[in-house]
Amino acid sequence: MHSRFPYPILLAAIWVLLCCRPVQAQEIRANVTVVANQLTGVDKKIFTTLQTALREFLNNRHWANDAFTPAERIECNFLLNVTGETGNNSYKATLTVQATRPVFNSGYATSLLNIQDNNVVFRYAEFQPLEFSDTRIVSNDPLASNLTAIVAYYVYIILGMDYDSFSPRGGDVYFRKALNIVNNAPEGKDVAGWKAFEGQRNRYWLQDNLLNAKFLNFHDVMYQYHRLGLDKMYEDVNKGRSTIMNCLNLLYAIHQDIPNSMLMQTFFSAKSDELQKVFSKAMPQEKTRAAELLSQLDVPNAQKYQQMK
Repeated sequence: MHSRFPYPILLAAIWVLLCCRPVQAQEIRANVTVVANQLTGVDKKIFTTLQTALREFLNNRHWANDAFTPAERIECNFLLNVTGETGNNSYKATLTVQATRPVFNSGYATSLLNIQDNNVVFRYAEFQPLEFSDTRIVSNDPLASNLTAIVAYYVYIILGMDYDSFSPRGGDVYFRKALNIVNNAPEGKDVAGWKAFEGQRNRYWLQDNLLNAKFLNFHDVMYQYHRLGLDKMYEDVNKGRSTIMNCLNLLYAIHQDIPNSMLMQTFFSAKSDELQKVFSKAMPQEKTRAAELLSQLDVPNAQKYQQMK
């Protein structure tokens, strides 16, 4: 069973539920939106069908090794924005992926991932089945395989981030599944985002950072930030905030060794608003220190953090 709520009372309740009825196999609860507002001369009904097919593909598959109860399913959003048509049922698009995790004893959900992928090309004919297998990533048509490979890759990134937030290095198995997709990804004209040489910010570099020994402390941050920081704030706000401050120090050490990494950018894309709120009510000295660290770690949002002082 997944350790999404590793607390005695909840575990006991879940055990009762397990004994009484079968467990839901699905691990994620994905809201899927496909838009094609920029396209003209194309029957938009195709994208309504694709939206339904993607939602079923994501929500009806068994992605993880553990059994999840309905309450444990990870909330996430997939927004596919189709921006162009390249002929023969082929399209260009961007994909925005967001995922959250509940914070213990609160109605608050913290962002685990908030990322936009601008390198999505795919082929889809209406009612074409969406197929994916970890052992056979690419079908006879690389363009047809690319969309499901990309979506599956982000599911594994989400699962890895979620597991990391509940147990030390808990997400490794899923980051390796993402690596497997990268290593066996579709290749072909216009297919991009899977190779190191194609840019500094793509699917290759995100999974590389997540499995690179140089970023080992990042996984400690994911666990401490969520389980020892946010999850503890309901009983001791100051202690929880102090743990999160320690996480910033760990992130700063990573930043000094490897500046401008994709992994750090991805982390702060999900956490910048939250961090501002966490430290906005801190004591002046702690608030100032947090603002200084955050301004260096997350330059695009530096002005936001400076306003905390």
